[in-house]
This record gives sequence, C-alpha cells and structure tokens, in this order.
Amino acid sequence: MIIRSKAPLRLGLAGGGTDVSPYSDIYGGAVLNASVNLYAYATIEPLNNGKIILKSVDKMTESVFDSAGELIIDGNLDLIKGVYNRVVKDYGLEPKSFAITTFVDAPAGSGLGTSSTLVTSVLGAFAEWFRLPLGEYDLARLAYDIERTDLGMAGGKQDQYAATFGGVNFMEFYDKGKVIVNPLRIKDQVLNELSNNIILFYTRTSRISSEIIEEQQKNVEKDSKRAVEAMHKLKELAIEMKEAILKGNLDVIGELLNISWQFKKQMADGISNSQIDEIYDAAMKAGATGGKISGAGGGGFMFFYCPGNSRYSVLGALEKFGGHPRRYEFTRQGLESWTI
Repeated sequence: MIIRSKAPLRLGLAGGGTDVSPYSDIYGGAVLNASVNLYAYATIEPLNNGKIILKSVDKMTESVFDSAGELIIDGNLDLIKGVYNRVVKDYGLEPKSFAITTFVDAPAGSGLGTSSTLVTSVLGAFAEWFRLPLGEYDLARLAYDIERTDLGMAGGKQDQYAATFGGVNFMEFYDKGKVIVNPLRIKDQVLNELSNNIILFYTRTSRISSEIIEEQQKNVEKDSKRAVEAMHKLKELAIEMKEAILKGNLDVIGELLNISWQFKKQMADGISNSQIDEIYDAAMKAGATGGKISGAGGGGFMFFYCPGNSRYSVLGALEKFGGHPRRYEFTRQGLESWTI
C-alpha cells in the first residue's frame, strides 16, 4: 500500500499580511489568492521494521528513527515531524513504522506558501492513511495549528486554506481563529487571461519570512499608525481586486497591484530592498502596469501584470537580473489524497 497526496502552492493577489495575528484578530483581515499548478507532494509507505524514515527530496535530506509516538523537534525536517506528532497525539494512535517522502515544486522561502502547503500535504497523506474525520476547514485549521502553535513558526493563515481548498478564493479572517473561505466563480477565459498576463519571476533569492512577519506583528501591537493604516488599505484593495476579477475588468489589475505594493512596503522593514526595487522598476518601464513580491517579502518570487503582449518585453527586461520566469497555470483543485 502507498498513500500519496499533493497540495497546490498559491499566489497572494491582494490583502496579504492582513491574515496575520494580531491584525486579523483586532480589525479582521481579507485576502484574495489563487492556487497554481505547482505542488507540495507527500508519499507514505507503511513499514513493519520498527523504523520511521523521513526523506525530503528537494532538500536532499533523509533521517531514520526508531518508531516512536513523538519525534524530537530539532530543526531537521520539523514540518513532517510536527504533523506526525500531532496526529498521533490527537487521535490516540500507536507509534507507527513508515517511510515518508516529500517534494516541493518551489524552493523554501520563495513566497508561494511552500512550508504551509507542505504541512497541508503531509497532513492530507496521514488523514488518508488513518481515515481521519477531517473536513476542509478542519484540516486547514489543524495544519495552521501545527505550524504556528506546535512548531512556533510565525506566519499568517491564508496558506493552509489556499492549499486545502484550491481555486480562486476571497478569504476573511477574524478573531478566535474564525476563517471564511469564499470560492469565486471565475470564467475560464478570465482565468486564462490572468495566467497569460501575470508573469511569475524567481529572483533566485530566498528569505526567512518569519523575521519580516514578526516585525509586522510588533508594528500592530505597538499601534504603528503607518503600518496599521497600510494594512487597512491592503484589505480595501483585496475587495476591489475581487470585484474587478469577478466582473472581468482586468485592465485595472495592474494598477491595483501597483498601489498594493506601495502600501505593502509600509508594513515592515525588509519587505523590499534595492535589488527588488530595481527589478520592479525595470518591469514597469518595459510595460508592466503593476506587480509585487510574493509572500512576506524580502526575496523569492515576484509577479507582474503585463497587459496585451507586453509580457515578452517585460521578460526581456528581466533577463539581466539573473533570475528566471516560472511557467504556471491557475488551478481549481485543492488538496488531493489517494491510496494505491
């Protein structure tokens, strides 16, 4: 028997950062995101030799342990360990013997929600194996609790829900962990035009998102007027972009992204830097009408809205920066798990 799962990475189109506590608890957050056909994969193979084997193919890391009900969190493959520990604890399972192999289509720290999507995918595989009674909201919330509470990793709430539900979603975040996922009915022609016009560009850099997010959280806690008002504006822009996409009014997407980027940089230091600013300016001069860094900021992927046929001139202008574009399509499907 082999158990497999895959969960899609996401593009945060608008409102990113307002899903992070304490902002979302105090003011309520709103995010517009869309899943793409880049995935986090997990495969579980049950064993009967009393061992637990954890293998991350993309990180070229493998660890072997004696079977136990709890694996030590020590900085090595902790995302996988955290899921296993929580599932065994919550559902009163006996220690298991198995091999789990994971792979993610994008590098860690790239801004596409890789860590949270991996946790979601691994949890989905365990839920499939043990037939856990988890609906979509239950699974996404448990994935969030594992990463943010059990493992103490700073971050927002949108990624686990985007990976679980898939598609284009307008998400609302409130206090006490309340999340509402509103799936948007987008026509195929609109979705195809969006994927044609939005360039995804990897800067060949990564960053530790938790450091930026922790500063963002401190700015809210100390009621920094600049940061909090920027988040208010980002929430408004998420609503505006949702309406524009639903109506097929795509000409304004670039403009809304450009405005969002200016406010996003005000949430915390380190979201942008001289290299990111140079890349952004080059894309805009070549025909992009807006863009932003994906995720918390500081590095990883950037994306730009390029109307008409301007994507080709923008791609040409970005060649000198040594990064590379990544082909993708938007996907409507979220987490999938199966047994063979």
